[in-house]
Amino acid sequence: MQAVQFTEHGDRDVIEYGDFPDPEPGKDEALVDVKAGALNHLDVFTRRGLPGVDLEMPHIPGSDAAGVVTDIGEDVTRVEVGDRVAVTAGVSCGECEFCRHGEHSLCESYHLIGEHVRGVHAEQAAVPAANLVHVPDDVDWVTAAAAPLTFQTAWRMLMTRADIEAGESILILGASGGVGQAAVQIADYAGAEVYATASTDEKLEYAEECGADHTINYAENDFASEMRELTDGRGVDVVVDYVGPETWDDSTKCLAKGGRLVTCGATTGPKAETNINRVFWKQIDILGSTMATLGEVDDVLSLVWDGTFEPRIRETLPMSEATRAHEMLEEREGFGKVVVIPDSER
Repeated sequence: MQAVQFTEHGDRDVIEYGDFPDPEPGKDEALVDVKAGALNHLDVFTRRGLPGVDLEMPHIPGSDAAGVVTDIGEDVTRVEVGDRVAVTAGVSCGECEFCRHGEHSLCESYHLIGEHVRGVHAEQAAVPAANLVHVPDDVDWVTAAAAPLTFQTAWRMLMTRADIEAGESILILGASGGVGQAAVQIADYAGAEVYATASTDEKLEYAEECGADHTINYAENDFASEMRELTDGRGVDVVVDYVGPETWDDSTKCLAKGGRLVTCGATTGPKAETNINRVFWKQIDILGSTMATLGEVDDVLSLVWDGTFEPRIRETLPMSEATRAHEMLEEREGFGKVVVIPDSER
């Protein structure tokens, strides 16, 4: 088969699209004929190299994909050959104390397809059958591939961890990215008053289309000062911040007393200073969130499949142009998801 791959960490020039041995499904796996895949910033970080993650080379990136089941392992019962499916990337053991309580993303051996093990940006992929979600016939492949990682991440952050309620206010940083645009749609769906930041007026217009009530251009304005004015000094009930050190202090400033800061990542680095006085005086909660449980994945994707939520697409490219796809993410060109299609499908 043909696959996106790299044999060493580095810049975009390490990416190749070429021959790779055909995968064979294990006893609890299904083989998927991939019709579309989608990129996340995780693919960029994995290519560059993540501390503590030692990959088997060559590595195939990609955590998001959708396609048709063409073969199944001997123990597989939840999917059949011919099923239309999407991949959810989080792999859990199903047996540890956290899995037994339904908290799959807290699993002791939790890992991600495309990050810790070979991914799905290839013509075929063998993945655990438990990681496949059925896709209705009327949902196109691009939508099915673009939705899983970002929407499940945003859903758990807002609906489970931050437990947002109708009438609350929420600030979403970087609202034009994959997780950001999903978070805006989910917050609007939940009945929250949505504040969103982005770096250009075009991206802010896009955030408004997704459901943002108020927008701030952080490249031109100090968003913490703007938030004080917009909220008459109160602040918001929830802040979504996966940027990290560059915004962390300002994010805590933007919280109302008793507010919650929820994060699923740190694109500008892992270490940020926290004003502890602000934490206890305002009695704020800092909440971490990673991916989602299998049930949460089913819940949010059902709302994508019925059209309630829509993954916005930035560009669709052949997999042979994966280098260009990575460039679009790294250079922050446009907004929404970048989708790659196997060349044989185009």
